Amino acid sequence: MKNILVTGGAGYIGAHTCKELAKAGFNPITLDNLKYGHRSFVKWGPLIEGDIGNQSLVRDVIQKYRVADIIHFAAYAYVGESVENPRKYYENNVGGSLSLLGAAIDCGVRNIVFSSTCATYGSVNSVPIKEETPQRPVNPYGFTKLVVENALRDYAARYQVNALALRYFNAAGADPDHDIGESHNPETHLIPLALRTIKDPHYTLKVFGDDYDTSDGSCVRDYIHVSDLANAHVKGLLHLRQNDTSKSRGLFDALNLGTTKGTSVLEVIRKIEEITTQKVRYEITDRRQGDPPILIADASKADIVLNWRPQYSTLDNIIRSAWEWSVNTQF
Repeated sequence: MKNILVTGGAGYIGAHTCKELAKAGFNPITLDNLKYGHRSFVKWGPLIEGDIGNQSLVRDVIQKYRVADIIHFAAYAYVGESVENPRKYYENNVGGSLSLLGAAIDCGVRNIVFSSTCATYGSVNSVPIKEETPQRPVNPYGFTKLVVENALRDYAARYQVNALALRYFNAAGADPDHDIGESHNPETHLIPLALRTIKDPHYTLKVFGDDYDTSDGSCVRDYIHVSDLANAHVKGLLHLRQNDTSKSRGLFDALNLGTTKGTSVLEVIRKIEEITTQKVRYEITDRRQGDPPILIADASKADIVLNWRPQYSTLDNIIRSAWEWSVNTQF
């Protein structure tokens, strides 16, 4: 059984990917500092509690478990916080990642799948967004992810490492078996916050703007089920392993992950009300700085390169899985 190091494997997408790795016959080794992850989410392999910036620890883990491949999720991911505290984001997302990559290269790791983001594109002039769309981040979070992408591209050109950056859009939903789900502290994602209004009579959802140039005035986003994202990471890893033919030069590629379908904030709210038969309590507030009106992925390249297509990502499936997780767990 192949050991795969999964940084941030106790987090939302990381834990779902660990489950998918186990289903595919791999042994996920989770490295997580548990600042935002959950110990209870680590169910399919060992947990090493620690930080990606601790290079000696990373080397020890790679050598102990004979790790040849890494899936790298560990990062801070709150856009607003990145604006308020950019130092935190550059030190962790960039500094920590470079430390991790240094240890990986020193130890002979061949393949790295990197959890990137559509935030590297920033505000775009047209949709759907292709991989060739210029990357012009509008916040420090997006910039830090872009820096790591660039480092991976440069490292692949010089060192014997293969890297794949997966730029995904709005992750949502929960594991269909209710093993794991979405639980952030603080929570900033639309669907769990909307569901919270049903469970918490004191909470009201804020909808940031209803005057965008969209069908109903609210922002439009491309929602992708977390289980589909997990599957893409495993397929990405297999792709790198199968195409690892050169020992003198690595390869780098980047892929969008989305559904190519956009859904507005108010449409999501209406679907939640339909599925739960409960009213979502919300109020319209001012626009949030840096929010583009529409973000939709062109994921055709992922289909071609990985033979990957979303299987769970209808809005109905996403919301039902999130709702079932919400009512069936302690989170």
